[in-house]
Amino acid sequence: MQQISGKVVVITGGYGVLCGAMAKTMVQNGAKVAILGLIKEEADAFISTIEAPNGEMLGFGANVLDKKSIETVHQQILANWGPCDILINGAGGNHPNGTTDRPFMKEKDINNDAIKSFFDLDPAGFQFVFELNLLGTLIPSQVFAQDMVGRKGCSIINISSLSAFKPLTKVPAYSGAKAAVSNFTLWLAVHFAKMGIRVNAIAPGFFLADQNRALLTNTDGTLTPRGQQIIDQTPMGRFGEPEDLLSTLAWLLDDESSFVTGVIVPVDGGFTAYAGV
Repeated sequence: MQQISGKVVVITGGYGVLCGAMAKTMVQNGAKVAILGLIKEEADAFISTIEAPNGEMLGFGANVLDKKSIETVHQQILANWGPCDILINGAGGNHPNGTTDRPFMKEKDINNDAIKSFFDLDPAGFQFVFELNLLGTLIPSQVFAQDMVGRKGCSIINISSLSAFKPLTKVPAYSGAKAAVSNFTLWLAVHFAKMGIRVNAIAPGFFLADQNRALLTNTDGTLTPRGQQIIDQTPMGRFGEPEDLLSTLAWLLDDESSFVTGVIVPVDGGFTAYAGV
């Protein structure tokens, strides 16, 4: 990642497990990295864990659904470092109100207060997930891509999901929202093509993080039934590690990929390629 030395990188959701690994490798390769998250103190706490950075890091509190909030941070970054070269839209997530209890509907689930079926899904839960993932990608792109117009070597990297390729059971809101992120990535890549701004996405597979650890593993470290089902459908037979994303990130940001735009790259151990037989 030597080519990112001195570049200004903005990462939303930047103190999460996956984007945190990206931030760490970029600052250690000399980039100026702005970590955006809802809570500035958490961004600052993450930055304090980075050892021997060759670049610079700053933490900012910002809401990706509040354009004025992002614009305020944008002005602060401009004042400190100048225009943004690379934007990584890492903010996203799911919500329980957009999730069913079962992967498959059973007739007895109807009017069963103990089971949240498709018919019990809360539209507000869907709205939250779509706004967080899609508008949370749109708004930072609108603000920071203004810096990129007319300049060379600028990129936007969106974070999609394998569920954008193959919708996962139980999480219709999240799967639909990430499919929208992938579609928006393609649209934006075409829209910005004449401006020289490349737009691509990384679609992580199953990585253990705080949000899904209890769903996939038991307290003793063994796999839950859903965790085992995932491993059985992953040809490489393991969950991803945050570092598994870094070579793909480096390739998408490198000048050698300067003719690559509008791609969604799955990093999933073969999950999306496997038919199950």
